[in-house]
Amino acid sequence: MLDKHREASFESVSLDGTPVVAYFNTSAQGWTYLMAVPRAELASGSARALLPLASVSLLMLVAALAAALWVSRRISRPIDALNDAAAALRAGQPVAAASTGILECDAVSLVLSEASLSITQAQANLQRQVDEAIANTRDAEQRVSQNQRIEALGRLTGGVAHDFNNLLGVISNAAHLIQRLAVLGKPSPMPVEAILRAVDVGSRLTQHLLRFAGRQPVRPQPIELASYLDDARELIGAVLSKRIQIGVEVAPGTRPIKVDIAELELALINMALNARDAITGTGQVWVRARNAGPDDGLVSSAGPYVIISFSDSGHGMTEELTERVFEPFFTTKPMGKGTGLGLSQVHGFCVQAGGTARLASSDGLGTTVQLLLPACEERATPQPTRVPLSGSGLLGARVLLVDDNDELGRITEALLNSFGCVVDRARLAREAMDLFDQAESYDVVLSDVVMPGEMDGVALARWLRERQPDLPVVLISGFSEALTGAQDFIVLRKPCAPAQLLETLKRSMKDRPAR
Repeated sequence: MLDKHREASFESVSLDGTPVVAYFNTSAQGWTYLMAVPRAELASGSARALLPLASVSLLMLVAALAAALWVSRRISRPIDALNDAAAALRAGQPVAAASTGILECDAVSLVLSEASLSITQAQANLQRQVDEAIANTRDAEQRVSQNQRIEALGRLTGGVAHDFNNLLGVISNAAHLIQRLAVLGKPSPMPVEAILRAVDVGSRLTQHLLRFAGRQPVRPQPIELASYLDDARELIGAVLSKRIQIGVEVAPGTRPIKVDIAELELALINMALNARDAITGTGQVWVRARNAGPDDGLVSSAGPYVIISFSDSGHGMTEELTERVFEPFFTTKPMGKGTGLGLSQVHGFCVQAGGTARLASSDGLGTTVQLLLPACEERATPQPTRVPLSGSGLLGARVLLVDDNDELGRITEALLNSFGCVVDRARLAREAMDLFDQAESYDVVLSDVVMPGEMDGVALARWLRERQPDLPVVLISGFSEALTGAQDFIVLRKPCAPAQLLETLKRSMKDRPAR
């Protein structure tokens, strides 16, 4: 009966032969409760006979509930702890092994703790590998960029050397003409003006090369394309063959752009190098700029765009090749003639600036590369124009001049003397320090930055400021990396126009606090 039913009542006989009525019940946990009452007492209906039975039943029920509660709590607490540990593990938090008193739960807790430690170590290793990969990628990008610049610079050298030889020829012939006219007593401003123009052109070429070679700090700046592309014609012409004509056209009202000027020049040079290789014999190159219109397929909330197009009359390329031209290291040139990084740099420059690059070409009909760049509202700083030299405000000024180049030092000293300055010249920082200690005072100091000895111009300027905080110090250098720490001083770039030099000296003395 116990096997077939969970509960039932039945009649039986006790061990002493007394007839009884019995009842049993089996709980869900498998416990069986059995009660028996003599039949005579049950038939008599005596309440006293039922009282022991009811009391025992109640006690047994209370004991069962207490036991069930104790067991459930003993089991639920370790389970809750395991749930919390699993949640912490899922959240990436460390998990420590805890003793619960139940062997099975303790084993699971230990496994979770070991898994947490393994995951933490794996995450740390992965983060380290990611950081190393990012650093290696940046190093590789810098090396590739520098190698690309060196390659392009090597191809640029011939054209630039030719242009500089022409400039040196202008300066040499003009200087000899000045001497000849002085002997004949027929002075003329023409050769002087020719020298000044040659110096301007050489200065611009030098600035292009310094930016291109990465010797000057580069940063995005507003550029007016009408004036910039006209100046860039000289740089592009140095890359192209003399048999290739250059045309520059900027549409009226073209908006300025804000880009890294060194990267823009590198992009122009890379496109010019490709055009030179694509043109056989004579040919033409056109550089055009205009505002992007609705027909150019640009849909962006970033604002208006400007399109710079670079076209050549070369042999062009097939449609299959145009689909791959922006891929790094892809080139159509023979082995050893190109790295395949030129147009990749052009595309990367445009994307970094917030735009993109496109290429259209037809086999035998030339190629056009479009640079789509965001326009900016900020206006570019106008280029300084040549102004007559004026020495007003410098008469009688005591100047400490420091330059290790004797030729440049002598001519700068003569220039300052011609405007009434009293100049003491030193070749090294140590000589300048001795002159400063011996002299009564100076109104301004003009110092080169890179020079032999233990101290450079920046260190000398700081030494002077410590001894005379109100002393104006003007630094001049052609090496931007040498200007680290020179933010507190006025800095001029070599080559510096005499008018700019004189004006800077006057302004620095004017801004000097009254003594």
